[in-house]
Amino acid sequence: MVDSFQDLFIKISSAKNEIELRSRFLDSDLGEHFGAQDWGLHLYDREFRLAAVDIKGIENVDEFVEQYQKLLKQAIADPLLDYVQNYHAPVHDETIFPGGGWKKSEMYQNFCASYDHEHMAIAPIVGEGRLVGGIYFGRAKDTPAFDRLDLAKLSGISTHFSATLAALRSQENRFDSPLAASLTPRELQIAQLVATGLTNSQIGSQLWITQNTVKATLKRIFRKLNVSARAQMVARLQDFSSDRT
Repeated sequence: MVDSFQDLFIKISSAKNEIELRSRFLDSDLGEHFGAQDWGLHLYDREFRLAAVDIKGIENVDEFVEQYQKLLKQAIADPLLDYVQNYHAPVHDETIFPGGGWKKSEMYQNFCASYDHEHMAIAPIVGEGRLVGGIYFGRAKDTPAFDRLDLAKLSGISTHFSATLAALRSQENRFDSPLAASLTPRELQIAQLVATGLTNSQIGSQLWITQNTVKATLKRIFRKLNVSARAQMVARLQDFSSDRT
């Protein structure tokens, strides 16, 4: 029996960690809901590099990803992904190429045709004001194109997946130590960004402050916590027991 969309939303939203979230997405009935022969998701790191790929319905996923990335390096554009990156909204091929123009695109002719992707639809995974990944569905030959209802359903899946992923990642970087109370909101914000692996330059760009401001703030945090390194700072803020005497 195919789960209802409400059941799928609950299944996605109740995942306890990122691995379980990705697994629940992949093991769901979404292929049947969208009439897709294959579907999957990809996630980016903070440098917008591909960090994870999960696909169902493709036999050799590594080869699939390798061929796709090779085309991008050859400057062959993916119009659907470009749309998602620009607007953070779901899209399908008929949105950009009405009347069957999708088959004339370089991406279709050089890649999608090889995998019988007669029709494609992509939705964004977003967080912290940026694109962190995408969800895609592919339909085989002799199937109809995606339509407005499909886009509405894609939007729902995208919204729940994005919200759950953001919440899980926030929990991973949460500081439970009472020492966190000694920091100002700005100091806490910078400490949390350090915990995600960002450099001073990246933190400055994200918060619209200079690297010198980031460095000065970190020095104040170090003095307050009596530490001398970034890793020590994060450990002190995440470990409740470290404050006990």
